[in-house]
Amino acid sequence: MEAIRIERLSKTFSNGRKALDEIDLRVAPGEMVALIGASGSGKSTLLRHIAGFTASDAQPSQIAILGRPIQQNGRIVREVRSIRRDIGFVFQQFNLVNRLSVESNVLIGALARLPLWRRLTGRFPREERALSLAALNEVGIGDHARERAANLSGGQQQRAALARALVQRARIVLADEPIASLDPESSRRVMDMLRALNREHQLTVLVSLHQVDIAMQYCPRTIALRRGKVVYDGPSAALTPVLLKKLYGDDAHELLDASTPGEEHEQAADNLASHPPGGAPTGDNTPASTRYAFALKPAHSH
Repeated sequence: MEAIRIERLSKTFSNGRKALDEIDLRVAPGEMVALIGASGSGKSTLLRHIAGFTASDAQPSQIAILGRPIQQNGRIVREVRSIRRDIGFVFQQFNLVNRLSVESNVLIGALARLPLWRRLTGRFPREERALSLAALNEVGIGDHARERAANLSGGQQQRAALARALVQRARIVLADEPIASLDPESSRRVMDMLRALNREHQLTVLVSLHQVDIAMQYCPRTIALRRGKVVYDGPSAALTPVLLKKLYGDDAHELLDASTPGEEHEQAADNLASHPPGGAPTGDNTPASTRYAFALKPAHSH
C-alpha cells in the first residue's frame, strides 16, 4: 500500500488557470521525496490537495492516504478529519499561535485523540504533556517550552511545528517550503530534523523546495513540477544544471542558487552518494541515535 497515491488530479482556478494538470504520483511508505518547481508551478497547491484542504476539479480522480481515499472526483470525503490524523502539515510560516506557549502549540497535535471536554478546556493528560516535552527536547528547544511562541526565532518556530507533528503521531509529513524564510544554519537544522523524522521514525516525508542542491543533499528522489505538470520523477542525483535547463528553460535560474556554481551542484550529488539514506547528514558527526532519541508508538491509533 502506498503512503500517497494520486490519480488524474487536476485543479483549475476560477480565473481559468490550470494549477494542476492530470497528476499521477505514488509515494511509498518511508520515502523522503523533494517536490521542486519555479514559482507558480503548483507545489503548494498539490500539497494542499494531498492534505484534503482543497478539492480538485470535478472529474474522475483520486487521492488516497495509506490506502484510504481522502478525496475522489472533486469531492473531499466525509472521513477527512480521521484520515488527516495521519498527516502532519508543516507550513512555510510555521502556523503557530503566537500568544500561546510553545508547549501548548505542540500539544495541539494531540487534540484529535482527546475527548471533547479536554479539547474545550485545554486540560491535557499528564502523558500527553510528557510526550510534548520529549518532542521538544528531540528537536532541541525543550528549554523554550514555557515561552510564548512569538518569542522564538523563525528556525525555532519551525522546529516547534515539527515537534507538533511528532506529538500528532503523524505517519506522513507534508512540508510546504519549510526553509524558505530561514537563514542557512536554521535551514540546515530543519532539514536535518525532517531527515531524522524519516530515518528514525520511518515517516514518509514530502517536502517542497526551491533549492535543488538541498533536494540533492537530503532527498534520494525528486519530483519536478512545471505549470502544473510532472516533468521529472527520479533520482535527485541526476538533476544537473543541464537537465534543469532542459526541463525549465529560463525558469531554471529560480532553482539554481546564483551563488552556487554548477560544479558545487555536482558535489551535492557526490555527497548524496557518499551519505545514502541511513548515513549521517553532511557536516554533522553527531550520531542520529543521540540527537533523536524520541520514539513513537509503532502502532498508530485513531
